[in-house]
Amino acid sequence: MPMFINGFLYIIGETVKGLYRNRWMCLTSTGVVVVTLLMLGVFMLVNLNISHVTETVKQQVEIVVYIDEQADQASLDELGRKLSAHGDIDEVRYVSSQEHMDRLHRQLGGMLEGYDTGLENPLLASYEIRTVVPELVVPLANELETYPGVSTVFYGQGYVENLFAVSGVLQMVGLALMAGLSVTAVFLISHTIKLTVMMRQREISIMKYVGATNWFIRWPFVLEGLFMGFAGAVVPLFGLYYLYQFSIDWVVDNNLVFLTLLPVQVVLIELAKYLVPLGTGLGILGSTFSMGRFLKV
Repeated sequence: MPMFINGFLYIIGETVKGLYRNRWMCLTSTGVVVVTLLMLGVFMLVNLNISHVTETVKQQVEIVVYIDEQADQASLDELGRKLSAHGDIDEVRYVSSQEHMDRLHRQLGGMLEGYDTGLENPLLASYEIRTVVPELVVPLANELETYPGVSTVFYGQGYVENLFAVSGVLQMVGLALMAGLSVTAVFLISHTIKLTVMMRQREISIMKYVGATNWFIRWPFVLEGLFMGFAGAVVPLFGLYYLYQFSIDWVVDNNLVFLTLLPVQVVLIELAKYLVPLGTGLGILGSTFSMGRFLKV
């Protein structure tokens, strides 16, 4: 146990010495990581809110199945059974032709005043359907068109497909940007640690000759990379917090009620959940990759 404690204290001491001796290089590397993760964080802020708006719109997408007024009762009964038993349907609601007319009156107000209520109602009864997953709307609508007793199926054709396509593109762009910035951060940290290792190559060689294990030599550098990555992730969080709070205040001050931004607490938690592990992990990876050839004595 004393040997373990001594080894632990030695590693911590060497980490602190390394950070102090190379403080300007470490500050430079950490600063670049801060800028890199800050750019990623700004993109995540935008992407989180776009995803929030997109998901809100998706949840409002529904399929309206209009019933053929010429269909016999057997076809209507079969249609009701199929809709109720379908695994992709989360909610199904029957809307009579009279209810459709009542809705029209409420929406148009006095514009229908004087309409002869004695005339036959031209509106068709329908089923309003919500899917388990919004992305199932298009294939399910195509399937429902083949069901007996169905006149037409409406789900916002054209607009829904574009919505899903844009959402998919945004996710792909987000992943590509995150991957690119992550590789950049790994390279920067790895380069900084490598320069530090080169300056201490003689010391590392002596430690190898006296029997020190690779991981005993490696740990101080790994902890240096961890510290730089962690600091490079925490600092942007403060900047992003104030930036996002300013954005929310600006939206409120200008009465932009159509911009439904996520609460700042929710966004900060999401950013911390990704940026802190990402920054710390990148620091560890960068320092680990930089040590390989220097441990071969």
